[in-house]
Amino acid sequence: MVVIPKPNKNNYNSPKSFCPIVLLNTTGKLIEKVISNRLQFHLSANGFLDSYQFGDICQQSIIDTSIYLTHLIRTGWLRQCHTSVLAFDITQFFPSLNHQFLLLCLKKTSLNTNIIHFFNSYHSDHSTSYLWNSFTSSSFNVNIGVGQGSALSPILSALYLAPIIKTFKKRIKNLNKEIPTDILSFVDDRLLIS
Repeated sequence: MVVIPKPNKNNYNSPKSFCPIVLLNTTGKLIEKVISNRLQFHLSANGFLDSYQFGDICQQSIIDTSIYLTHLIRTGWLRQCHTSVLAFDITQFFPSLNHQFLLLCLKKTSLNTNIIHFFNSYHSDHSTSYLWNSFTSSSFNVNIGVGQGSALSPILSALYLAPIIKTFKKRIKNLNKEIPTDILSFVDDRLLIS
């Protein structure tokens, strides 16, 4: 992983001012992209992703999100209502994904067992090292997370969040039937709309 500074930070004295990015060779990136596209097609075609998961999902771009949010706000105006939006980011989302939960999510998708075994081995016995300027750390084991910068990270994170979003939506509808509330998701960012 290469540690790069995040743009437009006032100071770079905190680790939060930097982002570790996974680097793969061209063949590795191509293979990940092919797997990502096939996995995304399967998950979308079979309803495993929530319809309000946007960003890095085919045919659900940030433009689609903006159109949907504009529609909600304008519909509220027609009904003499106000729309409140709370935006939040899950800090260190990609490096924090639990591999066991991700594997459980994959098992629920009715994928072939060979594919499940592939992802199990893909996330097993990983090691990495950090490259920062001219410094390279020694190698160490990584037993959680998916690499930011990997072509598989967005679709795996969407799958990881899908059951959480569906559970949230069921609970919020049971709690408050008078005020419609929804959640939009874009990779590691969320919008709570009421």
